Amino acid sequence: MFNAFSHLLIRDLRLALRARHELANPLIFFVLVVSLFPLAVTPTPELLQEMAPGVIWVSALLAVLLSLDRLFKQDYDDGSLDQLMLSPNPLVLLVLAKVLAHWLLTGLPLVLISPMLAVFMNVPADTIPIIVLSLLLGTPVLSLIGAIGVSLTVAVNRGGVLLSLIVLPLYIPILIFGANAIDVAADGLSVKGQMYFLAAVLALSLSLAPVATAVALRITASR
Repeated sequence: MFNAFSHLLIRDLRLALRARHELANPLIFFVLVVSLFPLAVTPTPELLQEMAPGVIWVSALLAVLLSLDRLFKQDYDDGSLDQLMLSPNPLVLLVLAKVLAHWLLTGLPLVLISPMLAVFMNVPADTIPIIVLSLLLGTPVLSLIGAIGVSLTVAVNRGGVLLSLIVLPLYIPILIFGANAIDVAADGLSVKGQMYFLAAVLALSLSLAPVATAVALRITASR
């Protein structure tokens, strides 16, 4: 099972690296939204610092949402998804490998570039580690929850709007606690509660989301 997991993970990473233009789209979107937002308001240091948590987290959420469509769509179109479901290996494990590949290609770059954008938004230096940690805990949840939505809409042509309607309500708690952690840290207060919540949701998502995604994929394939 480990070999199947690692082979599928490496396969997805290699396929994504062949289409670098698509791979860079979420990261470019994230950078552009955060960079352009101050141009639409009065860019005073105090105002930028106050807006930074919401701007960074909303931009990251939308960047992940922008990249979700390629999670299963290409495999569905070329028949690879049917082969995965016929595999003797647990479909839950294979789904987890694909979600991990998606996070490594989309979520992790957002986490790595967030300190630079935080400086651009005049976030205090001692708050930057909280931004990185909140995104490190939150972005995998976005990928895991998004996988459920993609599995339900993979057979729908141009299902982007439907996908957004499914996953955005589930993203809201992550957005609230992730942005609030940054805001509270900037005020010099403890963020243990927010981090514990994000960690708990991540653990719950790792336990349930791959199972729900696998079930949804089998339902979709049986139609």
